[in-house]
Amino acid sequence: MAKGLDTFQSAGLPEKVHEQHPDLEGMRTFGFWIYLMTDVILFGTFFATYIVLQGNTNGGPGPADLFRIGDVIVSTFILLTSSYTCGLALLAMNKGNKRALLGWLGVTALLGIAFLGLEIGEFAHMVCEGATMGTSAFLSAFYTLVGTHGIHVTIGIVWMAGVMLQISRRGITPVTKRKVNIISLFWHFLDVIWIFVFTVVYLMGVS
Repeated sequence: MAKGLDTFQSAGLPEKVHEQHPDLEGMRTFGFWIYLMTDVILFGTFFATYIVLQGNTNGGPGPADLFRIGDVIVSTFILLTSSYTCGLALLAMNKGNKRALLGWLGVTALLGIAFLGLEIGEFAHMVCEGATMGTSAFLSAFYTLVGTHGIHVTIGIVWMAGVMLQISRRGITPVTKRKVNIISLFWHFLDVIWIFVFTVVYLMGVS
């Protein structure tokens, strides 16, 4: 009787342990949300600093003198398009279409590279005009804010390339799905930040 009871208890043990086992993928996603909140604080601080210092040009060029709004509009269109292609990648993943998933992630990364190229070109133009980071408080705040966003885009592109490599080797698994969801969330976050940059820095700067 005791032996049978022990057998019954041991048979139910794995199910009980399984119920208590933490959802590791869910915990990792939650951890990324915490990181994203710290990024919100970081960019919020940089935006506040820029708003305070944007009028401190030290007698040098101001936003209206430096910004080429046409190029910025093109950059904005490219980045927003990359957000759309990133969404198409998610749809392909949910349908189990590995080839389309890799293709749309690749297009998203290429659009991100094009965005970075235009941003680097803008910085080079401004430096040639003598508007360096040390020229004024306004330019220090500008390069810090916009440059930090550019660094995040660079990290996102490298991260996306790594996820694509894993998908090509392992296919669409729960782990790679979680990674695609996270990089997609990160990329959409960068698009939202850029909309604020475009509005607060560029549109308000030339108006």
